[in-house]
Amino acid sequence: DKTLNDQTETGRFRKPHEKIVVADMYNEVFHDPPPADQLEKRMDDMCNFANAKTPDYFIHPVIRAIILHFWLAYDHPFVDGNGRTARALFYWSMLRNNYWLFEFVSISQIILNHPAKYGRAFLYTETDDNDLTYFMLYHIEVIKRAIAELHQYIRRKTEILQTIETEMQGILTFNHRQRALISHALRHPQQRYTIRSHQMNHNVVYQTSRLDLFDLEKRGVLESRKIGKTWYFTPAPDLEEKLSKSE
Repeated sequence: DKTLNDQTETGRFRKPHEKIVVADMYNEVFHDPPPADQLEKRMDDMCNFANAKTPDYFIHPVIRAIILHFWLAYDHPFVDGNGRTARALFYWSMLRNNYWLFEFVSISQIILNHPAKYGRAFLYTETDDNDLTYFMLYHIEVIKRAIAELHQYIRRKTEILQTIETEMQGILTFNHRQRALISHALRHPQQRYTIRSHQMNHNVVYQTSRLDLFDLEKRGVLESRKIGKTWYFTPAPDLEEKLSKSE
């Protein structure tokens, strides 16, 4: 929202009088997008390709997603935000084809951290009769690196959670029900708990459940909010840090 100085430019194609070029940090132009009067036809073609209406032979979904990324970036149909939109289109295509992992994989940061590599892959493709091999090989390496970084992140988080859970077993001030809830909260930081749900999960009376949750709130593990007649409890935003300090 409000990423453009002129909000009337939002969501529309660039016009013939709006000269849009892609330049490097030294303002050297390395890509001059197709004329604006061709955009409607080119975007129709791209949408047909995105929805697998064309061509009439199989294209691997990952390759299709990469081509869509290049296609929108090449056509540069908007006044601004073409890079973000191209990456969003790549994600959309991957998720649409059930590559659900890409809900958690970030290619954007890798591309933004190494803009020269992205620029060279784009330039090599354009200067070699739009041979997409260069861009595809580059993009596949980005995907591989992004997945590797996700795996590293998961390993780090798993080790941290396992350490906290192991050491939490020795904290006698938390009962077994509270430890179970904390363990769940560490893995589901957006989860909402109620006295009733905690009661049902541990087969205890209402008052015991209530004491458990309000005790955790008092210690800063949970935050509470009353909506109507129901109390809702959510994990503290800095739960992991608080538990680490309490060890």
